[in-house]
Amino acid sequence: MTMKKVIYFLFAASLLASCGGGNKTTGEFQKAKGGVYYGGVFRMNEVEDFRNLFPLNATEVSSIRITNQIYEGLVKLSQADLTILPCLAEKWEKNADATQWTFHIRKGVKFHNDPCFPNAEGREVTANDFMYCFQKLCTSSPENQHFGDSFKDRVVGANEYYQSTIDKNPLAVGVSGVKLIDNYTLQISLLHPFAGFLNILTMPGCRLYPKEAFDKYGIEMRVKCVGTGAFQIKTVKEGEVVILERNPNYWDIDEFGNHLPYLNALKYTFLKEKKSELLEFKRGNLDMMFRLPTEMIPDILGELDQAKEGNPPFEMQVVPALSTFYYGFQHQSDIFSKKEVRLAFNYAIDREKIVKYTLQGEGLPGNYGIVPPSFAAYDVKKLVGYKFDVEKAHKYMAAAGYPAGKGFPKLTLQINSGGGDRNIQIAEVIQKMLKENLGIDIDISVMPFAEHLETLETGKSLFFRAQWSADYPDPETFLTLLYGKHVPAKLSDKSYLNEVRYKSPKFDSLFSAAMQEVDDKKRFDLYLQADQVQIDEGAIMPIFYDEFYRLVQPNVKNFPSNAMEYRDLSHVYFAPKEER
Repeated sequence: MTMKKVIYFLFAASLLASCGGGNKTTGEFQKAKGGVYYGGVFRMNEVEDFRNLFPLNATEVSSIRITNQIYEGLVKLSQADLTILPCLAEKWEKNADATQWTFHIRKGVKFHNDPCFPNAEGREVTANDFMYCFQKLCTSSPENQHFGDSFKDRVVGANEYYQSTIDKNPLAVGVSGVKLIDNYTLQISLLHPFAGFLNILTMPGCRLYPKEAFDKYGIEMRVKCVGTGAFQIKTVKEGEVVILERNPNYWDIDEFGNHLPYLNALKYTFLKEKKSELLEFKRGNLDMMFRLPTEMIPDILGELDQAKEGNPPFEMQVVPALSTFYYGFQHQSDIFSKKEVRLAFNYAIDREKIVKYTLQGEGLPGNYGIVPPSFAAYDVKKLVGYKFDVEKAHKYMAAAGYPAGKGFPKLTLQINSGGGDRNIQIAEVIQKMLKENLGIDIDISVMPFAEHLETLETGKSLFFRAQWSADYPDPETFLTLLYGKHVPAKLSDKSYLNEVRYKSPKFDSLFSAAMQEVDDKKRFDLYLQADQVQIDEGAIMPIFYDEFYRLVQPNVKNFPSNAMEYRDLSHVYFAPKEER
């Protein structure tokens, strides 16, 4: 037995023990160079069930947080500061106007071992694999939700190939702007200059998987995952647990020469109640907790304050988030096709009061546009946003034909379950404000998350809760939600990105111009102008800009928080008690 197999056997034995009893009962850690440690199972909870783990269909945070550990792309984000890092491409070049990008694929990277391969042994990755996956990304299919936010209107030939698949006559040349130079070199040509193209390549839809897996599993790749990441699928019990085990053949090493990852496994549970999740964290059964029960934040802060003189029982990490919590209007409905109604709603709610009292200060009032005030170069103070103004709200309602709310139909606000009580608490406060300030009646309907998404994406919900967290650190990832080209021709067709089905020629013109601008300052100025257009038209109803609160056990190392809650667990390790 080789040394590599001996080490993996020890990891596997530890994994079996850890998954049953948790890190506090195993104590099996091996010190490596640089003072890091191998071993342990990192345990997390998601309050929402994942929908789909196939890269082209991973669209919500639970799925994306899991798939981030399994699948990789040409580049990835730094967990520390969200800068772009090399991944399966070890280097790249672009031409002067950022319309042609050449990527050099890392040699020796292998897919996870899986029965889809001969002898169940993962083969080496080549540029051909990216050719295959990018063609699938540009193929019309119910299993592909990422064409619109990735290659559409950006990559040469992407739109034409997508249309050819709709017509059931795929172009033989494939996506003409994606070219194979050799087995380890890939070139992508863009329709317009786009300096932020690397951000797009960090998206879930641009991740790599082998043709053999898709041929064998098809739509079952929603749970049958085969990637190149630091962790691979071991167990999936939907609604209960997902366990990812260490990839023994992972390509990356740390600065000390240690093979990554350090952890034996990752364990995701799916408790729906935040109070139960907090209890599990305090018992030591979870290694981190994301988002806190709103009503318990003062108690948790008090507990940390009391422990200042001694050893804190846990670490709290707080960062301003690239995340906007808003309510959506279905613009193709009779009610919300009227701009005046949308603006009346926006001026009738007191966002300051919601943040101060309902959220206990967790977040910032959504007084500006759809882009949160977390980008240093994006000056939201230049925007004329919303202020609580009942008189103005009354004028807009009267202009819409509903003076003092008379004749306004009874409306249902659709929200999703999960997320603790926060969604319900906010909905009840807004329900009361709209009644008091506009004289209208709102019912609240609570749905499971998957059903909620399906209903609003297919245009069946008129007024609904939504939240968008950045896919990459650029204002475009928020403004693209309102781009008219993302709206399908039929109301019954899914509108994944532009769920509110907002269409504005002026907004689209500014947004398109920004996407083609190489100079970041000019690009951000155009984005601000587009944001002001949608504010003036009441495209959405921003409620607040989030802050991310995270609790982490004191033995967890190399796990910095960031404004996207982007997680890369390949470098995380546990420190023994004596070294914390």
